[in-house]
Amino acid sequence: MIHFETFVHRHLDWRLPLDWIDCHPYLIAERGQQLVAALACPPDPPDVAWIRLFAVDSEGEMAEAWYALWPQACQLLKQLPKIRIAAIPLQDWFRQLLIASQFILTNQVIMLSWERDRLPPIRESPAVRIRPMMIDDLPSIEILDAAAFAPLWHNSYASLEIAFRQAVLASVAELDGTIVAYQISTGTQTGGHLARLATQPPYQSRGIGSVLLGDTLTQFSRRGAQRVTVNTQQDNLSSIALYEKAGFKRTGESYPVYLYPD
Repeated sequence: MIHFETFVHRHLDWRLPLDWIDCHPYLIAERGQQLVAALACPPDPPDVAWIRLFAVDSEGEMAEAWYALWPQACQLLKQLPKIRIAAIPLQDWFRQLLIASQFILTNQVIMLSWERDRLPPIRESPAVRIRPMMIDDLPSIEILDAAAFAPLWHNSYASLEIAFRQAVLASVAELDGTIVAYQISTGTQTGGHLARLATQPPYQSRGIGSVLLGDTLTQFSRRGAQRVTVNTQQDNLSSIALYEKAGFKRTGESYPVYLYPD
């Protein structure tokens, strides 16, 4: 059902829907002995529950399945302290279900794209060292990630480890031996996707992110990448400015971010 049906919502994630099957809430609806719907929204990190999967067998059963599964999942999640429940619907039918269930539009995730002929001037900083990320860096990167992003956008250690293992490029910026920024990028048919870039707050606005971004684009260019994409929140003006300064252009694509009220 997850792979072949039209009515499937999948969260933008490093994990496949079935990777969450041992995590809760992961609910299913059956008719007789036939699976007709599934809903997965396990918290990760512990205080954020994204709706990672909602799949239904047919359009006619869409609303019935949602209202059978969502109240149960919501009740389970609301037992957790300070939980945030969120979703990024990629299809209008799922967005309409969220709105009908009192989810509130709070932001937009926008897409930007860099083309190979727009390689930014190399920006160097003698004090900053760029090197490949190592698995032993992940504990420090988890702390950095939590400091750099609002709670809704935090990545757990487990998610960062999966992202690291899937990356085609992963690197860190060091200053005086301390990791102050990192990036993780995945591969695409035309080049790559910059999945994550973050700088420790005390070191922001010092050009470190620009150095790391420039190094990443240079590496992609050497690999023959024609296009690199990135997405960021519409209200993250500093992030947008960083990417546009490096030659990224807005594609016009955007994805709404909905939150369930406390």
